[in-house]
Amino acid sequence: MSETIRVEKRGHVALLTMNNPPANTWTADSLQALVRIVGELNADRDIWSLVLTGEGEKFFSAGADLNLFADGDRSVARDMARLFGEAFEVLSRFRGVSIAAVNGFAMGGGLEVALACDIRVAEAQAQMALPEAKVGLLPCAGGTQNLTWLVGEGWAKKMILCGERLKADKALEIGLVEEVVEQGQALERALQLAEQVGEQSPSAVAACKTLIQSGRSRPLDQGYILERELFVDLFHTEDQREGVNAFLNKRKAEWKNR
Repeated sequence: MSETIRVEKRGHVALLTMNNPPANTWTADSLQALVRIVGELNADRDIWSLVLTGEGEKFFSAGADLNLFADGDRSVARDMARLFGEAFEVLSRFRGVSIAAVNGFAMGGGLEVALACDIRVAEAQAQMALPEAKVGLLPCAGGTQNLTWLVGEGWAKKMILCGERLKADKALEIGLVEEVVEQGQALERALQLAEQVGEQSPSAVAACKTLIQSGRSRPLDQGYILERELFVDLFHTEDQREGVNAFLNKRKAEWKNR
């Protein structure tokens, strides 16, 4: 696995740390590594959630290295757009729950990778922006789509079209992040949330995540139908029987993720 993304498994949680100093920028290699890593985690039935954070105290991630685009090479732009889009879409489709521990500046592709996660915990000093238009570019890794879905069209336009940079408290107010913690506490809190995920059936959690995210592209009446179908599908799993019987017998469930 790439050294620019460190992976540590802690029980049923995978901790991914972006490690490309000084600003944890994304490269072609690290984007391809993210695709491989998430694919491997999806295949590991013992992993039920992942936490993504940045190395150091200043940056979660500053996104792409702009030196890549300095000479205006369209072939480089096309390749990087494809790599960014593929990597963050793979992360968004991770089977389990993904939690971003935003421990510093999250800019451009650094915010977009957080947007690809299910839940975002930000430290009080963190700042977030999609400033691509200030340098003649645009967010190409899901930013225009995911941000709009999360905070609404008005705030998405204010951030992207006006270059608005948000502090953590404002990000919480508009729903860009789900929780704000003190400096140095984001990773701990994200890991706590990941442990909470582990108290629930991983089979059920995966089905619920599929249903929630399908609402972005599926009419409501189709969502209702899929909801009922996936409910019945859970009865093919051992986890369904284990969960119900554990509750009835007043004991803690022992999940198998199968």
